[in-house]
Amino acid sequence: MITLGVILLIVGLLVKGMSILTTIGIILIIVGLILNLVPIGGTRRRVF
Repeated sequence: MITLGVILLIVGLLVKGMSILTTIGIILIIVGLILNLVPIGGTRRRVF
């Protein structure tokens, strides 16, 4: 997700009329970083 955001950000910056791609790229980068940093879905260590 982060790589897709970076690609959209670069394409949006290269093509001047496509500011929506830049916005979507920034949003995807932020969401990808949040999903990587926040443990979701039972990643706690269980000791038996």
